[in-house]
Amino acid sequence: MNRTFFDTPILKHLFRQVSLLALKLTGWKVEGEFPDTPKFVVIAAPHTSNWDLPYMLFFAFYYRLKVYWMGKQTIFNKPFGTICKWMGGIPVNRSKSNNVVEQSVEQFNQKERFILVVPPTGTRKKVSKWKTGFYYIALQAKVPIALGFLDYKKKVGGFGPLFHPTGDIETDMGDILNFYRGISGKYPERSKMILPVFPATPLSSITKN
Repeated sequence: MNRTFFDTPILKHLFRQVSLLALKLTGWKVEGEFPDTPKFVVIAAPHTSNWDLPYMLFFAFYYRLKVYWMGKQTIFNKPFGTICKWMGGIPVNRSKSNNVVEQSVEQFNQKERFILVVPPTGTRKKVSKWKTGFYYIALQAKVPIALGFLDYKKKVGGFGPLFHPTGDIETDMGDILNFYRGISGKYPERSKMILPVFPATPLSSITKN
């Protein structure tokens, strides 16, 4: 993985101060504790706007996290590709079978600390269901899933509880999606159709390891 602005002491301190100021000026609040584990996959949801990326980075700096995030190949085209990679971006070409899950699992296996942010809808547009790549990355790498969220209606962002995938994808996705009920993206009409895809179970079950 390439070196990012999270690796530069002076810059990461500067960007953290900028992030704290930006969150304060825009009225956003932080909710949830930093996941106390060196490796995990972060769900970035709901993903409905270009604003999700800067706010995700603001919250990463707030929590003092070094994160890598997946984005569609087109945003890495010139002249922004180098900048996006410097910001922790990993280009994903969805038109090809390029073993994204296997490559991500390899990164988890090679590193002592690794945090990967994945938007499960894969796009800002309205979708009918989530992609399951994030789930299989966590399952095969044997790492937990952090339920990251940005609630534009309440102006609250942060982390829900850690979720440990069991391999029963339908039950697990029902638990995960149940957490996101009531959380609004910037354009909630683009994400409201994703929730009923898997059966929902009581929210209390999501805290079980």
